Amino acid sequence: MEHFVRVILDGNVKLIENIDASIFPGIELQEHVNDINVLHIPFVRQLTESEADEYAERLTNYLISEGIEDFDLEISTDDIIEDEEETYHGNEFFEQYGIMWFNEDQELDEAEYQGRKVSLGKPTRGDVKKFKVYVRKPNGNVVKVNFGDPNMKIKKSNPARRRSFRARHNCDNPGPRWKARYWSCRKW
Repeated sequence: MEHFVRVILDGNVKLIENIDASIFPGIELQEHVNDINVLHIPFVRQLTESEADEYAERLTNYLISEGIEDFDLEISTDDIIEDEEETYHGNEFFEQYGIMWFNEDQELDEAEYQGRKVSLGKPTRGDVKKFKVYVRKPNGNVVKVNFGDPNMKIKKSNPARRRSFRARHNCDNPGPRWKARYWSCRKW
């Protein structure tokens, strides 16, 4: 298994040119999509938990000293931590978080979408993405909103990740209910 650290940055391309290769040997810019940069730092062996914590702290201090404050760190591990991913079956999601729905007219909770009766404003497991929800737009049309990456784990229990996600997606102003960002921000 390859051991590594990934630093996920929002729009800091200039950082890769300024990083000292003697401090971070083998560092490379792995991805650059939509102003998100992923720096990949390989390791020759797996770090222990205390070594990983110490390395993460040193790397965090270095990045902050370089003026970068919005980033996430991922350190590879052989240990699979079960409680990092939240997977829900049946109504477990609604039991955990309640119904994320405010019925403005107090009358209509169901609608017809492509010939089927659907519940409005109740996120369920998705077919295209991780979750889907049906909502009514102001013009009266019912639309299906797909949101969430089915291959990603939700790690909202980590305050730094949660803060970074919410800042990256501007969750203080999530936009209208018929956009994926609104529902993703409600999950986080």
